[in-house]
Amino acid sequence: MKLQELFWNAQQRRLRTLWRLSGQIVLLLAFSSCLSAVFLLPGMVFGNLEPQIQEATLRLANLVMLPATLLSIWLAGYFLDRRRFSDFGMRLNWAWVLDLGAGLALGALLMAMIFLVERAAGWVTVTGTLRADAFGGNFVVALLFSLLLYLAVGIYEELLFRGYFLRNLAEGLHLPGLSSRGALLLSWVLTSAVFGLAHALNPNANLISTINIALAGIFLGLGYILSGNMALPIGLHITWNFFQGTVFGFPVSGGAAATSFFVIEQGGPVLWTGGAFGPEAGLLGILAMLAGVLLIVLWVRWRYGRVALESTLAEYTPRSTFVNPVV
Repeated sequence: MKLQELFWNAQQRRLRTLWRLSGQIVLLLAFSSCLSAVFLLPGMVFGNLEPQIQEATLRLANLVMLPATLLSIWLAGYFLDRRRFSDFGMRLNWAWVLDLGAGLALGALLMAMIFLVERAAGWVTVTGTLRADAFGGNFVVALLFSLLLYLAVGIYEELLFRGYFLRNLAEGLHLPGLSSRGALLLSWVLTSAVFGLAHALNPNANLISTINIALAGIFLGLGYILSGNMALPIGLHITWNFFQGTVFGFPVSGGAAATSFFVIEQGGPVLWTGGAFGPEAGLLGILAMLAGVLLIVLWVRWRYGRVALESTLAEYTPRSTFVNPVV
């Protein structure tokens, strides 16, 4: 193999998978660093800012991953992948919005089921309501920020891990001897494992929580590989997190809920509840995901008339020109 072939796929007329993924990650790190600096600069320049203002700027800096991810994927998609942004499952139309609504409803339903089971078992006790440990105790402001944060996390994590990573890796694995379906399934598992490892350093994380988050990646990615669009996983991710933390007061991926409608005291066996990491690290979380898998399959069957892998996600057709890189 010539040195050039290690970097360039002549048949597809673009960089090979490793370099496309690396390029997007470099763009993401650059954009997120620059945008974070915008929010953190006032605190660095004016060290005597009011504590509430300092707290707000630090929290706002956590939101920069959304624009950084959108911009990095749009640029990487156009210049490295040679495809439009909508090709990453973001073809926004009324059908997409319908799937988004289904994902939002599913995330809320599953987390409500977890809460009700724990409440019935006596593993969780409601000790108060309307907690706001941030923004000076202003619940409305804290609630709006929490909603904005989980919207951002749900969009950028799904678009990054499923929309960009999963699709690119599936195309790269689609080699002689491995069908497009096989490449898609392998990419689904591998990117879910990376998703789990990405949460391995979260507060209260351990081996079990990391494995369970990897399983959550498989669960979240199911709607994408069956439908070919990001609406179901994005909606599911948003409300799974929002209802877990902001509504029911559970820890979210190891982080304690700073804002919640219900203030709870967690008890019960850690094996089932997930303890300080939250339901995602417990057996109840796994059972909820299994129930979610069934509901996703039923929804896809109803919406699309079939349940089958969207194998085209592992296939690439070179584009000679781009009239509009957005749609």
